[in-house]
Amino acid sequence: QGQLKIAPAAMAARCRLAARFHHIHGTNIRLDASHTQATRVESFANGVCFSQEPLAPGQIFLVEIEEKELGWCGHLRVGLTAHDPQSLEVVPEYSLPDLVNMGDTWVFAITRSHNRVVLEGEEAQARGRPWEPFLLIARVRIPRDTLVGRSRPGRYSHILDDLYKMNVLPATARRSRIGVLYAPQPDGTADMHIVINGQDMGPSARGLPTTRPLYAVIDVFASTKSVRVIPVDYGFPSLQTLCQLVIQKHIVHRLAIDGLDLPPLLKSFCQHE
Repeated sequence: QGQLKIAPAAMAARCRLAARFHHIHGTNIRLDASHTQATRVESFANGVCFSQEPLAPGQIFLVEIEEKELGWCGHLRVGLTAHDPQSLEVVPEYSLPDLVNMGDTWVFAITRSHNRVVLEGEEAQARGRPWEPFLLIARVRIPRDTLVGRSRPGRYSHILDDLYKMNVLPATARRSRIGVLYAPQPDGTADMHIVINGQDMGPSARGLPTTRPLYAVIDVFASTKSVRVIPVDYGFPSLQTLCQLVIQKHIVHRLAIDGLDLPPLLKSFCQHE
């Protein structure tokens, strides 16, 4: 009950096919051969990218920040558009405000302290404990493990340990994972949700049309230099992932994992990913 009415196997297959960038993109973007990595090669603008295909209801388009570039103000921008990238005469220089001003586009800037969006008169809902294996958004049910970006342990890892125990990184950090999806509503429209490191930021926009194809928008802007699309498996979490979640729930410090009587590969998995 309360789950999206799409078979997990069908959704997983669709997500694997759609986990690529469209060949139409901003003039400063270079895609790798697989169209899964987008890098802005110069300046700070003209970094607008789109999903290769329109998203299905509840299908998340997830990217990981791979490279940062110092010296610029501003970060990644994420959203949805009803414009087919193929129909654009010119890809706008900026998603905000240029693409948004074209209408039927909803884009939000990701900030260092991006918080869950709560509308006026609406109480904040519990985000769910980070070791719960699924993220629930309206009728959408997504395995959480792939959604979460985490830093690697190191000399100064204690600084991030509180965030590590929550399975989150700062929203704009390298290796942070950010996704966008739309959740259909009873009135026939949809709400757009942005997910940051496994946490739902709430309805960022409401009233989106579900009668038109909706493409993901990823603007590789300013201090964000390069991002990679992360495929999301809508099946069940693996035994390795469930072990990871339990271990992370109980440890005090990530480096303490080294002292556990566990296979080396599992210890590395728990520390790094």
